[in-house]
Amino acid sequence: MAESTEMDQLLSAFKKFAVHGDTKATGKELNGKNWAKLCKDCKVIDSKNVTSTDVDIVFTKVKRLFQSLYVFFFYSACKINYINKVAKTGAVDRLTDTSKYTGSHKERFDESGKGKGKGGREEIVENTGYVGAYKNAGTYEEKPKAN
Repeated sequence: MAESTEMDQLLSAFKKFAVHGDTKATGKELNGKNWAKLCKDCKVIDSKNVTSTDVDIVFTKVKRLFQSLYVFFFYSACKINYINKVAKTGAVDRLTDTSKYTGSHKERFDESGKGKGKGGREEIVENTGYVGAYKNAGTYEEKPKAN
């Protein structure tokens, strides 16, 4: 029972430091300024062995550690949810069905739906010296027929 009372007192003291000087604070987390005040009031900072700079460094390292852990767990949870719940809706199927593509987009895929790569995206230029729709291409060297 005594441990519960001590824990309640400790939690109460933490909340007082967490909201000190910040009207919007909830009391659930401590900022760097209030952490330094807590350390100073508890006589952790003695300006010889432990300075305010040391306290700031500890706060920053612990904060970064918790942020890194939070990001890691959040990313892992999102990844697991994404793997378990792949969205297959009519709109996604319709938009990714290459057989329904028209115009220049249709030229980017072969009959099986596989992309053609660069050949499907870029217009390949033939360096023959003739314009694209010239019907007698390749006949320059031939001798004209005598009538």
